[in-house]
Amino acid sequence: MARIETPKRIRGTQDIFGDEQRRFARVLETFETVRRLYAFQRIDIPMFEDTQVFARSIGETTDVVSKEMYSFEDRGGDSITLRPEFTAGICRAYLTEGWQQYAPLKLVTSGAVFRYERPQKGRYRQFHQIDAEVIGAAEPAADVELLAFADQLLHELGIADGVTLQLNTLGDVETRDAWREALVAHFEKHRGDLSEDSLVRLDKNPMRILDSKDPRDRPIADAAPDIDAHLTSEAGGFFEAVTKGLDAAGVKWTRNSRLVRGLDYYRHTAFEFVTDRLGAQGTVLAGGRYDGLIEALGGPSTPGVGWAAGVERLAMLLEPPSERTGGIVIIPVGESAETVAIQLLTAIRRRGVFADMAFRGNIKRRMTRANSVGADAVIIIGDDELASGNVTMKDLKEGTQYSIPIAEITADVAFFEETGWINRKPDKREGGASGWTIYAPSGDPK
Repeated sequence: MARIETPKRIRGTQDIFGDEQRRFARVLETFETVRRLYAFQRIDIPMFEDTQVFARSIGETTDVVSKEMYSFEDRGGDSITLRPEFTAGICRAYLTEGWQQYAPLKLVTSGAVFRYERPQKGRYRQFHQIDAEVIGAAEPAADVELLAFADQLLHELGIADGVTLQLNTLGDVETRDAWREALVAHFEKHRGDLSEDSLVRLDKNPMRILDSKDPRDRPIADAAPDIDAHLTSEAGGFFEAVTKGLDAAGVKWTRNSRLVRGLDYYRHTAFEFVTDRLGAQGTVLAGGRYDGLIEALGGPSTPGVGWAAGVERLAMLLEPPSERTGGIVIIPVGESAETVAIQLLTAIRRRGVFADMAFRGNIKRRMTRANSVGADAVIIIGDDELASGNVTMKDLKEGTQYSIPIAEITADVAFFEETGWINRKPDKREGGASGWTIYAPSGDPK
């Protein structure tokens, strides 16, 4: 019989396990914690949309739309695209689901996104993002709120050191129009020296030349006029309000006058949190104000500002996660013991305490498993324990061992709500009715 060859993982995808998965999970858990602190609502949107949702919002001339989208025709003949980012889908939902009545809305989401690009460190064809948006708020305070959210997230993750917030203004419509004219005039003088991609951008999206990584373009882009000379008083006032708000919130920032967003619907604030700890992939979180996006999708004039961050890139910056889980591992010996172990395991878990059962191998191997998952204690149940009505508990941190009545543990399992795990020791100092002192995870007696 011919050997069946197992299909390989598709290039640019990943199977996340072990320490990598624990880092990944920590990013999402911390994101969830911080979004609650900032009163952002969680939403979930489809993984694929009508292709026009992204073509209109991201821009036909961008690399994402022209080269990187996973688009296909479904059986009904409709052009469908796997989402390459979240903002467009959220804005589409804002319009089609009637969420305008709830504006201003503070929203977050997370999940997989898809881009067909060359896989490299921290960049995949299926990757994951966390996303935060404020829709319907034209005030600079919305920008400050989002940036403070992002800054606190990085601090809560413990990765803020070495990450810099770069900030710029793209001005209002009048500002952008004037700056665009100045840029076109500048680049036209150097048309013969620009790369092929920049020549295309010069006709369609000249601001994107400032982002070019091509060595032929860099000297020309670096010499291009800044936006400051074209800022209206209103646009300058908006940017000043944002920077003052960040200072008041204790969010450190630095000005990067070359930071741009090429599409016309971007206005005012643009920002990136960057680091040199990821090599070439230095941006870990980025966003900006997109006051014209919802109009581009057929809706009324609606302000919006948001950011997105790659979960994989944030996870790469985290310290190796602790292997300790705490809690209890139960070791049953024999079928009768397994039945009692399941009862006790269920009671412990229903109190929100980590608990597992080591049911395979000899006692030594099972104790090794308990240590490998970082348990605080093990409970051993065998024939002798069943006959006596007592179980043996071993404190893995201190190496001490005790005999405890099974009925007492089951009846008194409510104390898990207070202690977080079970570790009961003879109380020789106080000599209570039960003869045990309940210890909290910190080791301090309750």
